[in-house]
Amino acid sequence: MTFSLTFGIFKAKSEKHNLQRRKNRMQKQRPFADLKLICILSGLSIVLILSSCAHHRDVRPGVDGIHRVEVKAEDPEHGARNAISQANNYCEQYKKSAAFINEDKKYTGSMDEGDYHTAKTVSKVAQGIGSAAWVFGGRNESAAGGILGLGGSVARGAIGDGYTVEMRFKCQ
Repeated sequence: MTFSLTFGIFKAKSEKHNLQRRKNRMQKQRPFADLKLICILSGLSIVLILSSCAHHRDVRPGVDGIHRVEVKAEDPEHGARNAISQANNYCEQYKKSAAFINEDKKYTGSMDEGDYHTAKTVSKVAQGIGSAAWVFGGRNESAAGGILGLGGSVARGAIGDGYTVEMRFKCQ
């Protein structure tokens, strides 16, 4: 009887000890899991908030029926697509469509245009490599990747949008 009671206590202590060891091991393996989840949820929240903004915030109505939309963007093609989209959304509220009169695309950044393109490319590459290392890397790679990706994002934001696209249009 004493042997089985002692063995039962030993077995219960051993199982409790193994459970605690497994819990500690899991916590050591996933130190950034909560941080990653918070970042992902924050990113999704930002996307939802930004997508709910007005669809023609850069349109300036004209008194003579000729309206103007001016958009700043990273590249002229993206800016033109954004300006056209805003003009079309503006005219849709009057159940009309946009007829474009003229379009002007120009570089308005503070640095040389070649340097601007180089800096934008470097910041995008840093973001991509940092994000990949953060997601797929081990513990040390994940931390370094997070820092690199964040640095790329900060640099991209600091460089800003180098192009201004202005379009004049009428709603018909």
